[in-house]
Amino acid sequence: MKFAIYGAGAIGGLVGSRLIISGEEVVLIARGPHLAAIREHGLAVRSQVFGDYDCQPFATDDLESVGPVDFLILAVKAHSLGGIVPKLAPLLGEETVIVTAQNGIPWWYLDGLEQPWASEPLESVDPGGVIASHIDRRLVIGSIVYASSAVASPGVVEHIEGSRCLLGEPDGSRSERVRRLADAFSASGLKASIRSNIRSDIWVKVLGNAAFNPISALTGATLGGLLRFPPTRKLARAAMEEVVAVAAALGIKMTVSVDRRLAGADQASDHKTSMLQDLEAGRPLEVDPIVGAVIELGDRVGVKTPTLGALYACTKLLETKQG
Repeated sequence: MKFAIYGAGAIGGLVGSRLIISGEEVVLIARGPHLAAIREHGLAVRSQVFGDYDCQPFATDDLESVGPVDFLILAVKAHSLGGIVPKLAPLLGEETVIVTAQNGIPWWYLDGLEQPWASEPLESVDPGGVIASHIDRRLVIGSIVYASSAVASPGVVEHIEGSRCLLGEPDGSRSERVRRLADAFSASGLKASIRSNIRSDIWVKVLGNAAFNPISALTGATLGGLLRFPPTRKLARAAMEEVVAVAAALGIKMTVSVDRRLAGADQASDHKTSMLQDLEAGRPLEVDPIVGAVIELGDRVGVKTPTLGALYACTKLLETKQG
């Protein structure tokens, strides 16, 4: 099978490198110094899970040179999707499957749901409906990646922990294409599982991200640091309880409690959230798909989210002060 990884950074680089190691045909789509380093030296992965390894992928920023692929994995940040989707046509064939791997609520989340609150696209995730206008939702498989990794330097991905990937058709079916994808991921060493309710799984990850990411960015604290300080731990709990309330109003029953999610986060004492990493690197923050989308959905179903609203406002202001 032929894979294209659009966004060969922390997650895309890890997933792409594992697929390459297992023998799949993979193209990494990258840019700037990271692309230049991969072309010159290959991609180096320093992994505490798989051990250190190098691979020599075909990497490019020229989509025309790639052609149609079997699976297109979108591993860029959610706020970047609107800018890249108009360029994807050269990668798409009649059978191409698009795998979304963004944090937060995905742009396709409401598609196919026959509920009053699902009648309009999420403006916080897909402003103006740009993504939906360029990607047929029938091409999409959802994915959630649980891995802590970062681009340590151009051409080098540091993988600290985690290799679990949840994959699911939005309609819950165990289609041939999702089975093929799961088999390829599993053969690469990633812990892939096919999920019958990927939307519910999305909320489990949002439960932590919507609280931990903005607090970490606002304070500069690691995950363990913000949880060891009672006032910020209390703040995180309040934000998480609002996430649970919004999800419940949408018909989602959390499979992980707030207490269990907090206990799990306690184990990652030195971990910097992705939002803190982006802040320190001067990159845009994922506050809209992670926090803003929960607030928007809460507004639609009449659930108040004052804690999330405060975190959102402060984090958006922080973002404006970058550079």
